[in-house]
Amino acid sequence: MTVTEIETEIRINDLTPFIGAEMTGVTYEDLQDPVLWDKVSTLLHERELVVIRSLDITSEQQIELASRIGRPKPFLMAKYRHPEHAEIMISSNAKKNDMAIGVARVGNFWHQDSSYQKDAPPYTMLHGIDVPGTSGHTLYANAADVYDRLPEEWKERIEGRTAVHTVAKRQRISAEHAGLSIAEFKALVEEQYPPVQHPLVKTDPTTGRRYVYGAPEYMERVIGFDANENEEFFALLDRLIQDPEHVYTHRWTPRDLVVWKCELTYHAATAVEPGVDRTVHRVSIEARDPWAA
Repeated sequence: MTVTEIETEIRINDLTPFIGAEMTGVTYEDLQDPVLWDKVSTLLHERELVVIRSLDITSEQQIELASRIGRPKPFLMAKYRHPEHAEIMISSNAKKNDMAIGVARVGNFWHQDSSYQKDAPPYTMLHGIDVPGTSGHTLYANAADVYDRLPEEWKERIEGRTAVHTVAKRQRISAEHAGLSIAEFKALVEEQYPPVQHPLVKTDPTTGRRYVYGAPEYMERVIGFDANENEEFFALLDRLIQDPEHVYTHRWTPRDLVVWKCELTYHAATAVEPGVDRTVHRVSIEARDPWAA
């Protein structure tokens, strides 16, 4: 099939004015065409989020596509990795023989992936394996759009600031923490995941747009702000991120492939209705070259 023939079957459109592009009519074989793959890469870097609808691929093919963007990174918790592919994390509420097959309730709050790490992978790729159409949606907002909508006063106040990021607000208590006091649990979390610092405002190397790097659920504070200023800024940031007029809701259809730039994309998973299974395969992708921002 020639590139011209491919283009007559494939449809590409913006999902919203502020984030995302959607491709339909694409097969894995189509993506072997370098011209088409260049389009995918361009859309990813210019629109922050790309949805390829109903892409029927194997786990090996998902990893291969991810490797074209960067280096797939094995998930930290081995028990939730795909049994044959360490690069894939299984996000699922399903069970097999009364045992969880993946991590349930992942990312059900607004965040930028792994910002609590010093060098977080810059891309995330999801493939919908078993997805209900009526719940378990994923919400997306653009961090550059959020910055643009900040009042000028706040743009001036956060200019040149650094924020402290931590996983402490979202770390879950598990069986291994039984018997620990709250203080001991917090100390253990801080030892395992020490707080890190990131510039609060960054510039995207592709588009040149400025964006806010940090979500209240993964930020402890903005250095130099007092408690009231931090509370006021976090409340403002939450309002801007969650503004319905600036949120894209991805309603999953089977086999959707979704990939995004982590620093530029706020997202949150919505609840799955009772009695319904939802399974998504997730790959974190490290950059081959340093992420310049």
